[in-house]
Amino acid sequence: MSWHYVQQGNGRPLVLLHGIGMSHAAWSPIMPFLAAERRVIAFDIAGFGQTPPLADGLVPTAENIVMALAQTLRKMGIHEPVDIAGNSLGGYLALEAAKQGVARSVVALSPAGLWKKDAVPAHIKAVFSIMRSAIQALPRLSHWLVGFAPARAALMAVPISSKAWRMSGHDALVATKNFANAAAFDETRDAATNFVGGQSLEIPITVAFGSRDWLLTADCQHRDELPKHTRWHKPRGWGHVPMWDDPKAVARLILEGTV
Repeated sequence: MSWHYVQQGNGRPLVLLHGIGMSHAAWSPIMPFLAAERRVIAFDIAGFGQTPPLADGLVPTAENIVMALAQTLRKMGIHEPVDIAGNSLGGYLALEAAKQGVARSVVALSPAGLWKKDAVPAHIKAVFSIMRSAIQALPRLSHWLVGFAPARAALMAVPISSKAWRMSGHDALVATKNFANAAAFDETRDAATNFVGGQSLEIPITVAFGSRDWLLTADCQHRDELPKHTRWHKPRGWGHVPMWDDPKAVARLILEGTV
């Protein structure tokens, strides 16, 4: 099984991995800035967007998802380690890719998995469950509401950003539909554990948690499992999904972290 993707630009490959319930479309605000310097490949992770779930009943653990990513890259003729930028679940997968030798460098934006306990924290599960249930139960109302900037800002403040009013109505609608329709959402969420074993990684790693990330709060930002050379950032005003908050600055952080 190959993953669906969109790509722009030329040069050394730069892989982009989105968060849970989203798709490659999450990167649309920054794709032009990245593609000016790199060959950018934005994937739909297995079970999200237009990529089907993992084959053969495989549990969508981070390890299994990254193995599937590596297979897709090989089918594309990319055999060497690649630069990977990921957000939320995608950031967690980027760190796992580093462990598997798939990543040449990593920029993780609000990566999941940096919590202490094995399971996803209860408040994260609650936010996702409430939102998905509401959108699935009232799809027309949800689609209508996200067409208004103030409603977007209120509804998406925690899972995306308090600056969600900067999203276009189209982007907000796509994000809402992707979130509700993701085929492997529950299985991927339930299979997520804390990230461990990264202390010995030698590749460049950059981690950024925005000051307005109200989903992965301080207790989800532990540094123990990452190497000491990891570069940590706390960008002011960025939410959990910062690509709409400050597209140029997010692109610059990724390009600087994947030189």
